[in-house]
Amino acid sequence: MVDAPGKVTLWGIEVFAATAEERSISAAARRLGAAASSVSQQLTNLEAALGATLLDRSARPLALTPAGDLFLARAQSILNEAAEARAELAMNDLSRLSRFNLGMIEDFEADVTPGLLADMGDTLTGTRILLETGASHRLYDLLETRVLDMIVAADDAATQPWMEVHPLLEEPFLAAVPPGAVPEGADPLAALKALPLIRYTTRHLMGRQIAAHLARQGFRLAHRYELDSYHAILAMVAAGAGWTILTPLGFMRAGRFRDVAEAIPLPLPPLSRTIALAARQGQLGDLPAEVAARLRPLLADLIVAPARARMPWLGDSLRVL
Repeated sequence: MVDAPGKVTLWGIEVFAATAEERSISAAARRLGAAASSVSQQLTNLEAALGATLLDRSARPLALTPAGDLFLARAQSILNEAAEARAELAMNDLSRLSRFNLGMIEDFEADVTPGLLADMGDTLTGTRILLETGASHRLYDLLETRVLDMIVAADDAATQPWMEVHPLLEEPFLAAVPPGAVPEGADPLAALKALPLIRYTTRHLMGRQIAAHLARQGFRLAHRYELDSYHAILAMVAAGAGWTILTPLGFMRAGRFRDVAEAIPLPLPPLSRTIALAARQGQLGDLPAEVAARLRPLLADLIVAPARARMPWLGDSLRVL
């Protein structure tokens, strides 16, 4: 139903905030799960109700007018208050939680996520659960802008004070190398220096973490390729095009290529990352801690046990926290 012009609605404010952040009506519509025509109409109604033009729709990308800049801060405050009100109503009775938006790191989407969703569905029986999978940095952005209520992602050193964080899994980085690239008894690093490094993209948090570690150690390793797909990276490694640095999660997720490439301990000073659950502090009561508790046995059974069975040398460097 289209709201009558002259009324400022919470939905209209949410549409405006999403459009301002995305700088695109179509992108805002995808984010909100609405039609682009509906988003456009909501913006028109809001501008009519406020008596001000908020957006310059002729600009590419779409731009805020001075009035739009002024109203955006107020809109964000209104949405924050509304989110806190919903959270307070739900905290003592989760059956009142009508909608729950969960973000999950892509590494978990095939194994861990289905089990978690089934478990949550049994508890939050009256709740519509929406799932967003993606790279960790994007999930943090969506949590900050309240698109997501809770995320499971690689722990970011830039964790904000408004977050509550529940560590779940620690995993080391390893090297994936072409078959026979490191002969038995040879110096692994010396052998690998003869091959190009196929890097995981620095547009993602993990790639930046790897690049920063190499820089700290003073290693300048030649690389020709920078990719964002575990499958593509390990396909190239298996074909002998180079070697790579990634995590047990990445190696195990790469399907048939992990049966051709070889995983060895990282021939550099150790590097690890933590996967954690994050939510807005105090807004979902005990639910974040409960979800974290449900995730840990899933991670132990579906991630840690298979990886250790394949790579026994991982030992306790891959562990549930």
